[in-house]
Amino acid sequence: MGPLRVSANGRYFTDELGSPFFWLGDTQWQLCRDLPLEDVPEVLDDRRRRGFSVLQVMLTGVGDGTQPNVAGYRPWLGDDPATPDERYLEHVEAVLELARESGLVIALGVYHQLHESRITVANARAHARSLAIRFGEVPHLVWSMYPRAEARFVPVVRELAAGLQEGDGGRHPITVHPDPSPASSSFLSPNEAEGWLAFHSIQTWADTHLIVPMVMHDYQLQPARPVVMAEGAYEAGQEYGFEVTPLWVRWQAYWTVLAGGHHSYGHNDLWRLPPHWREALKAPGAAQLTILRQVLTERREWWNLVPDQSLIAAPTDLPIAARSQAGDWALVYLAAGGAVSLNLDRLSPPGTLSACWIDPVTGEAVTMGSVSGARVEEFRAPDAWEDALLLLERAPCSRRPEGRV
Repeated sequence: MGPLRVSANGRYFTDELGSPFFWLGDTQWQLCRDLPLEDVPEVLDDRRRRGFSVLQVMLTGVGDGTQPNVAGYRPWLGDDPATPDERYLEHVEAVLELARESGLVIALGVYHQLHESRITVANARAHARSLAIRFGEVPHLVWSMYPRAEARFVPVVRELAAGLQEGDGGRHPITVHPDPSPASSSFLSPNEAEGWLAFHSIQTWADTHLIVPMVMHDYQLQPARPVVMAEGAYEAGQEYGFEVTPLWVRWQAYWTVLAGGHHSYGHNDLWRLPPHWREALKAPGAAQLTILRQVLTERREWWNLVPDQSLIAAPTDLPIAARSQAGDWALVYLAAGGAVSLNLDRLSPPGTLSACWIDPVTGEAVTMGSVSGARVEEFRAPDAWEDALLLLERAPCSRRPEGRV
């Protein structure tokens, strides 16, 4: 496994061989601090089996950087970033090696806005450089930072980015994940002034209704960069004013992907790590995201997915559509089931299409037969489904392994 790269067209990620890489992230913020090393493989193996490819982890865990890890070592001697504790970093290194063996990429957070009093413009570059030198040969890393989305954080973010690039020679991609929301593009220049920024990151937290407009906004920025919806509402979370059910998990993921982005999931008990954290590994929302990945990667050139709302003949707030670059297949997600009317002549070349409904809960496919590609057609999802995914393609509609990487 080598470092991730951004594709030439700026829309997706590639692996060290240049093959498209499917980003399905999981927020495991405390993995390097609060989970005993002997338990780490259990988490890594489970996430890999479910199709997750990236784990988002904070180097010092959640907080201001002064909390000890499970072995009692703090990240910095005397709580000073200029004097890292090698014993803490050795534990981090062991976690990263286990992740490499599992084939997972780690998006490692090296700064949080709660570090503001300790990591400043004056010491940020040296701090980041030392980390990048220390871990620069780890192949499967993405560097991340978690400032507030405010102009006063721009100078320290730029210093951190400069230090990271000096330390690893620009080997690993860098992103900025605002905490709290909204998006990196809301306070960092989207143009070449931030040439070090490999991709945009978004946090919506409870504002799930903002996912589609925020992802679409960043998708349209130039120069093009991948867009990661990096943190939304956590499955089983109770702090949002609503219960985050598996349906909410699916909404966030399908809205992100069909709006042109890449998605990261989270479960409250997997980042907080209460004694019953193992139960959260089997959460239904996470399992259902495996279906999303399978449906996408079974399609030809899935990595060139293009969001296209013009496919929907009577736009509403709930359906969202995307198609292949060539227009020979399309996906339409209905967050509340029901019916949708589509402009089939938007797909090319004109002709007969095969259609099927896919249940986002089970992956069950219900074939609808063939339809003409030269008119407006209404499609109605099975009545019992909470939400539904419509697949249209020139080939016989199926769940096939073609195009999987």
